[in-house]
Amino acid sequence: MKSNYDKYPRVKINGFAGQCTAGWSDIASKLRQTDPGSKRPVIVIETYPGVHDTEILQAIREQLKPEKLIMASDALLSPGEIDALTGPDVTDDRIFGYMTRLTIERFFNPEKLEALRNDLADTEGLTVVYGTGATLICERPDVLVYADIARWEIQLRMRRNEVPNFGVDNHGLEFSRMYKRAYFVDWRVADRLKRKIMSRIDFLLDTNRPGSPRMITGEAFRKALEITVRQPFRVVPFFDPGPWGGQWMKEVCDLDRSQLNYAWCFDCVPEENSLLLDFDGTEVEIPSINLVFFQPEKLLGENVHARFGAEFPIRFDFLDTMGGGNLSLQVHPTNEYIREHFGMNYTQDESYYMLDTGDDACVYLGLKESTDPDQMLQELEEAQQGGAPFEADRHVARWQVRKHDHVHIPAGTVHCSGKNSMVLEISATPYIFTFKLWDWGRMGLDGLPRAINIEHGKKNINWNRRERWVEKNLIDRIETIASGDGWAMERTGLYETEFIETHRHWFSKKVFHNTNGNLNVLNLVEGREVIVESPAGAFEPFVVHYAETFIVPAAVGEYTIRPYGEAIGMPCGTIKAFVRP
Repeated sequence: MKSNYDKYPRVKINGFAGQCTAGWSDIASKLRQTDPGSKRPVIVIETYPGVHDTEILQAIREQLKPEKLIMASDALLSPGEIDALTGPDVTDDRIFGYMTRLTIERFFNPEKLEALRNDLADTEGLTVVYGTGATLICERPDVLVYADIARWEIQLRMRRNEVPNFGVDNHGLEFSRMYKRAYFVDWRVADRLKRKIMSRIDFLLDTNRPGSPRMITGEAFRKALEITVRQPFRVVPFFDPGPWGGQWMKEVCDLDRSQLNYAWCFDCVPEENSLLLDFDGTEVEIPSINLVFFQPEKLLGENVHARFGAEFPIRFDFLDTMGGGNLSLQVHPTNEYIREHFGMNYTQDESYYMLDTGDDACVYLGLKESTDPDQMLQELEEAQQGGAPFEADRHVARWQVRKHDHVHIPAGTVHCSGKNSMVLEISATPYIFTFKLWDWGRMGLDGLPRAINIEHGKKNINWNRRERWVEKNLIDRIETIASGDGWAMERTGLYETEFIETHRHWFSKKVFHNTNGNLNVLNLVEGREVIVESPAGAFEPFVVHYAETFIVPAAVGEYTIRPYGEAIGMPCGTIKAFVRP
């Protein structure tokens, strides 16, 4: 059957066509029109690290033709000084760092900043101040533009060796180290500045598509966020290959068949994904984290916001091993460990919901009753040092799984999905903190050995989670909690120490839902398509296709889901996650 999965979901924002501009020429014209007529007009273009400076600067020079162009980078500390400043957070580890508490001001030389401010004051005619930290030179310009970009696009540019980390010239560095530095330092620093200034920007510049810039007014940007949190929506999914990747998503999600595989899909990770806003036919792509930053209470709900702050705590993603290989054998840190060693407030408790399985599908979860910790760790160390391959089946319990099984994985539990599985991973958000214990002797797609973290891992393994305990507490603990005409609701998890609750609905007729002031994240796990509607007509009907993840903001309140189109009269199923009260 032909795929109907929507890879480019849009949020329609009506009535703002005149506030959207596309192409450098028209963007420059729009900026010139906002010239207040001052003898010394100043346009500040604040940038998120990872934008293509060369392209933007060329457009500034050719289209705006400023009398003077002041570069914020001229006031930065030297690369060596920045390395020393960020060193404690970047660390020497290949994968892990510490969530920085640095702010943008720390990256600049105060004397150089003051010199640039004085230079700005002496300029006649149009001046453009450009770069990350440009608002430190001119906090209240005549026109303030924010050049934004989604993190997945930044990562792609890093892989292509197109952009370095903030303030240093590290082109050519191993991608994992560039990503780590951005994750723990660059993005945290840039987000703190973004949250400080975005309420007063005059324009937002979408730089995600090289050579095809889009710009919207600050008013349209802020209004779009207000509109989005009053309706169900989807973020733009991102698909990526991996050494264990499979073939399922190629067919179901209509992806490039010529690619070797697809391992991951980030289908609801607002920190990484983007939002595609459709302003009467003009599409503007923004990082979806902007919605979390600037509409947190309406999106998350009062209680979730109070607990987590402006942070999206639930993650949905796909792990495809259909026709691929086992995931790495791994363990996630405890809450205490992640706080102490990485500066995170909570850990990656998670679960595997089996969207599809082959006949031989399995999950490795927990330890065998006979496992000796010292012997297991010794064999892991020897395998990592080139000895005999680690025999996972000697030490780790293996469980057969079938489509629609739900397996819980609280932090500290040794686990991995086996081959020939299509996993919908429902988890807490801190996704980078995975301690690989064994990767079946594989190399990464870059030809380098994948990072193994036995030292971290052994400090977090809960050795009491063995077969009998796992079977009782973590495997398919599903109970029916309500039913009605044409529907039934089941509680599927997660484990009692995890803060995420999940409910599954089976239905062939309309089902009533209510956010009850709490963020809802859902995936259509069975059925061709359904339609989400407001009983009060508060939002436009929203169509969801098989395997699509969608977000229902807390502010929505009541909503219904029913089979739609080809699925009318057919059984459908959704899995819904929310934060436990």
